[in-house]
Amino acid sequence: MERWSIEVEKEYLKFSAAHFLIFPDGSAERLHGHNYRVYAALEARLSRYGLVLDFQHIKPLIRELVGELDERWLLPAEHPELRAERRADGVVEVRYRERYYAAPAEDVLLLPINNTSAENLSTLLGRRLLERLRARHPEVTVRRLSLGVEETAGQRGVYSYEAESALGSPPS
Repeated sequence: MERWSIEVEKEYLKFSAAHFLIFPDGSAERLHGHNYRVYAALEARLSRYGLVLDFQHIKPLIRELVGELDERWLLPAEHPELRAERRADGVVEVRYRERYYAAPAEDVLLLPINNTSAENLSTLLGRRLLERLRARHPEVTVRRLSLGVEETAGQRGVYSYEAESALGSPPS
């Protein structure tokens, strides 16, 4: 079987953000930041023009996604103990166990995840990229998508999607 894919790894596909991880024992990192880099690989049918997808179409989609997270404090809206409430004065109060933070609402981004790990960030961005690809490029039949979020050089979380049809038939 033949397969085709494109891979995108550009210096400008990055975002800077603050976060802290919450560990299984309930302890948490200090609030800190990363200059995250995002990488993507897309496998799809080759079009009659010899393209999986023009690089000029996928790069802006990834740039949109990283732009939405850039220069924000990322918080997990689905963590069972972390609480974030917006006050009337436009400040978000964040509480996790004995910790208390307050920040301008425009700086805070509550994400539909349970922790701000590289794995969860890659899943969130990968799923959103897949949605946007399908909405804006319905002619592309995505077989596989992989998206990595690197928080420091050589250390990244990776999300992978594989279409059911790409898996082939189960043995009989």
